[in-house]
Amino acid sequence: MTVQNELAVVPAQETALAVYSTPKGLEPWLQKVRAEVDAFNQCLPDLTTVKGRKQYASMAYKIAQTKTALDDMGKKVSAEQKEIPKKIDAERKRVWDTLELWQKEVRKPLDDWQKAEDARVDKHNDGIQQIKDMALFDATPQAVTVAQVIADLEAIAIDDSWQEFLPEAAQAKDRALAKLRALLAERTQYEAEQAELARLRAEAEAQAQRDREAEIARAAAERARVEAEQRAQAEHDAAARREQELLEEAAAAQRASEQAARDAEAAAERQRLQLQLQAEQAERLAAQAEANRIAAEQRAEQERLDAVRRQEEAVERARQDELARQKAEADEALRQQKLREADQAHKVKVMGAAKEALMTMNITEELAKAIVLKIARREIPNITINF
Repeated sequence: MTVQNELAVVPAQETALAVYSTPKGLEPWLQKVRAEVDAFNQCLPDLTTVKGRKQYASMAYKIAQTKTALDDMGKKVSAEQKEIPKKIDAERKRVWDTLELWQKEVRKPLDDWQKAEDARVDKHNDGIQQIKDMALFDATPQAVTVAQVIADLEAIAIDDSWQEFLPEAAQAKDRALAKLRALLAERTQYEAEQAELARLRAEAEAQAQRDREAEIARAAAERARVEAEQRAQAEHDAAARREQELLEEAAAAQRASEQAARDAEAAAERQRLQLQLQAEQAERLAAQAEANRIAAEQRAEQERLDAVRRQEEAVERARQDELARQKAEADEALRQQKLREADQAHKVKVMGAAKEALMTMNITEELAKAIVLKIARREIPNITINF
């Protein structure tokens, strides 16, 4: 082996990582080079000759070659080590992606079930909220509107389709119905009071009209009486004047005077009869006015009696409706109670079966019962009991 080959020796590829990563791991190779340098120094060539100078240059070159070879080997090992994290990261990513895909594959049925379960729960919650909203109004409603909402709400079936939300739905419906019925009673009373006020106002207006008509009739009768008296007085005065004229002419002709007196008496009788007819006509007008007044009072009284009768009929209908509602409510409460008792019995049966199944796993009855109760109360995530 030449000196050049000996100096150029580097660690083997399979041991290079251990040599370079160990503190002073290249020390044996350095000592080998040092031994060659010491041997060269013990027998130094002659610098005065070309051969001697070439030997100095050759030894330095050999050391440089060894330096370069060892450094290149270290660079190669370092480069290979730098690739290891990339390979590790690539393998980590491949394993992560694969396991995450498997995780989603395994969890998909659970996620699908949870999604369907959330949709089912949301549907029931929306239904319960809809029931609650039926008792809310943007403005004060009329009694007929409230009655229609009550009918619509009573038509909503509270049955097994509500599943475990049945008690909450029934409670929401009962509360909404109670609120609506109280509002219906309040609005019915208010509207009845308003109707009564309208009736009283109409009755007062009718009375005022009757009073005005009676006053008009009285004034007309008074005017007719005064006019009749004035006409009678005028006729009396005229008759007196004519009588005076006849008396003055009586001296001239008794017979003509007597005839004139008879004529005047006949005229006076006609005037008296005319005045009597006018007075009787005035009395008839007054009687007609009084008859009109009495007829108006009778109509008002009949209208009042009709209003009282309608009010009594409305109260009776309301009483009958309330009795019917109370009976329906009692029947519904009994039905709901039976449903709750049946549901409770069913749940007890299912939970009892679950407890018995757990006890077959050598679990005590108390522990099995506690587990079943925690599952039923949804205190254990992702586990439910199907009732």
